[in-house]
Formats: sequence, C-alpha cells, structure tokens
Amino acid sequence: MLKKLILTLVLLAALPLVAQAAARVSSIGPRFGFSVDPDQLVVGGQLGIGPIAKDLTFDPNLELGFGDDVTVVALNMDMHYHLRVSDSDWRPYAGFGVGINFISWDRPAPHMDGSDTEVGGNFIFGMEVPAGADSKFFGELKLGLGDIPTLKILAGWNYPFGR
Repeated sequence: MLKKLILTLVLLAALPLVAQAAARVSSIGPRFGFSVDPDQLVVGGQLGIGPIAKDLTFDPNLELGFGDDVTVVALNMDMHYHLRVSDSDWRPYAGFGVGINFISWDRPAPHMDGSDTEVGGNFIFGMEVPAGADSKFFGELKLGLGDIPTLKILAGWNYPFGR
C-alpha cells in the first residue's frame, strides 16, 4: 500500500515537468531493430524534445521486444548530445539513458510463466541523417547496463512535430 502511495505522489509531482516537456516536442517517429540477450525483434516509437540545451535533446522512447519466449516492454528516458560535423548534414550523437523494462516470459510445460520489472542504464551511440521534408533517419547502438537487453541495434525516422 505504501509503495502505491509513494508512486502516485511521485507521478503527481512529475506532471508539471511532463506538461512542460510536451510543449517542447520537436519530433516524433517509429523505431525498429533487434536486441541481444534476449534475442528479439524490437519495434517502438520515440519523441524528440528540445533542444533543452545547445545540441542536447531529451528522447524518451517506448520499445516492444518479441522473441526468445520473452516479451519486453521498455520505457527509456534517453538524453542525446548531437555533435556537429563541418560541411555535413550528418549528426552523430552519444548519450545515456535510464530504462524500466517490464519482462514476461512464456515457457513450455512443466516450467512456469512469469514476469519481472528491471531497471538499467543505456549507453547510446547513433547517427542522424536528413531524409527529406525535414524528417531525419537515424541508426543507433544501445549498450545495456544491468538486467536489461545487453545490446540493441535500432533504426528509425524522426518527423517534425508541432510546427
């Protein structure tokens, strides 16, 4: 009971921050790829919020992983620092994120089905490339820390939002 009350209070306290961030959403788009440990196909979406400082964006994303008799729903709170390459539209980026992973597994009899929630961190390395009409294509490598997928290789698009 106490855990639910604390979680509710934390969520209520975070609402003004979420509202302020939502007003700064600059892009939205799909993402897809695969992960290792567990070996899964990953699909999802992300928001680009910011810049919140020069070349720094907040990029929360939701990913669904399927395969290896496991389903993973990952909510990631990522920050990306975008580097500038002279005479190029390509923008490499590096970042760090915290992820909450809701994991459920379905094992054949006589084993038991189950679920768990894990928190971990991600080191992120990526490249963003213009894809026409203000949209951007990206490729990303995520290295997981803790009890979350060890490696993810992802790609996706960011489309302008709210302009």
